[in-house]
Amino acid sequence: MAASLKDELPLMARDGSFVREAYDKDLDELRALSDNGRRVIAGLQARYISDTNFKSLKIKHNNVLGYFVELSPAAGQELLKSPHAANFIHRQTMANAMRFTTAELADIESRMAVAGDRATALELEIFTKLVARIGEQADVITNIASALAETDVAAALGELAETANLTRPKVDASRAFAMEQARHLVVEQALAHSRGGTFIANDCHLSADEGGHPIWLVTGPNMAGKSTFLRQNALIAVMAQMGSFVPAKSAHIGVIDRLFSRVGAADDLARGRSTFMVEMVETAAILNQSGPRALVILDEIGRGTATFDGLSIAWACVEHLHEVNQCRALFATHFHELTRLSQKLSGLKNVSMTVREWQGEVIFLHEVADGAADRSYGIQVARLAGLPPAVLTRAGQVMQMLEENAQKNPASDLAHALPLFDAHAKPVPAQHPALAKLAETSPDQLTPREALDLLYVLKQLT
Repeated sequence: MAASLKDELPLMARDGSFVREAYDKDLDELRALSDNGRRVIAGLQARYISDTNFKSLKIKHNNVLGYFVELSPAAGQELLKSPHAANFIHRQTMANAMRFTTAELADIESRMAVAGDRATALELEIFTKLVARIGEQADVITNIASALAETDVAAALGELAETANLTRPKVDASRAFAMEQARHLVVEQALAHSRGGTFIANDCHLSADEGGHPIWLVTGPNMAGKSTFLRQNALIAVMAQMGSFVPAKSAHIGVIDRLFSRVGAADDLARGRSTFMVEMVETAAILNQSGPRALVILDEIGRGTATFDGLSIAWACVEHLHEVNQCRALFATHFHELTRLSQKLSGLKNVSMTVREWQGEVIFLHEVADGAADRSYGIQVARLAGLPPAVLTRAGQVMQMLEENAQKNPASDLAHALPLFDAHAKPVPAQHPALAKLAETSPDQLTPREALDLLYVLKQLT
């Protein structure tokens, strides 16, 4: 194969030019005619001049006659009387020239016209024969390819284990799931390349043995690392069972028969499914299919509907995972009411993402600690996102009223208890006159003259 194919190959065989030079003599001749036609004609002209001794002899081409031999009228008459006349066929006499052709020139012209197509056809014929020969060795080639693939995967995983500080996991028939100082390999590598800091490793123990806690309820604010924590444990489970070392100080994983993930938000509007509907369909598949050996990660179930509806659905899902599915699971939520389930579900443990408050700011430590979070720090995260000060002030007022109101349905009285939304609840810096002028201007309604005048006005205001 190496002797027949070029080093650089086209995408499609029909494009041609993939057989090496000197592999097939006929193909080389066709290529010479197709690629070096002028040189072939020039060589033929030189030979005719040498044979006939007519220095003015030229081989020319036009769209009517194609290739032809041209001589002056006097030289043409001499040629017709010479011994070479039998080889030259008279085609045309003009006032200043006589034109001839030869059987050899006609043959070369014909071969040049079809040389490109014939070269491609011949290459495809060579390719077909080559494919047939390869087909005869299909079993041998398949075995070699399989061995190379396994070697490549093993070598790549070995190099990764060495360079990324991975460890050999223990995988057995138990229902253990014990991670010590586990890391998310992708996020860790991204932080290293961007010099964004060091990845914080975390433990995870979802042992389903007697006295263990196969379900962890993860609470904490957004951006604290809940989703990363869920994903990293699922990725480690996949890596361990595919034979790879894993990013952790130690890992003990009982064989997992299925991995279920419900993370993120997406819709399927083409099929009439909203974001919440897609979430419920995926959650239903998890609850209906996961068993004692499954690993489940669920992130923010029930957040796409009304508060009490969502809380009720999330509550029932946690109970079903614990009592019916009996699987190992990580369940991230902002419904802090769910943490009460740990009092009646022996296999449920509350953990939270650690944060610190300093001078009114939230510092995310990205550490998983025992216990439940007492708040979600949503307003602080909203401040980091850049919400207007007036909105943040109003949100603080509403949250304070919600926390202080002890009625069964506090939302029903909020509309009366709180003042109407006041955009100026917190002083907002005055707007610059030039910006105010621009805000009241409609560019599409300005004439060129008015636009020029506006520029002078803005210049005076700055």
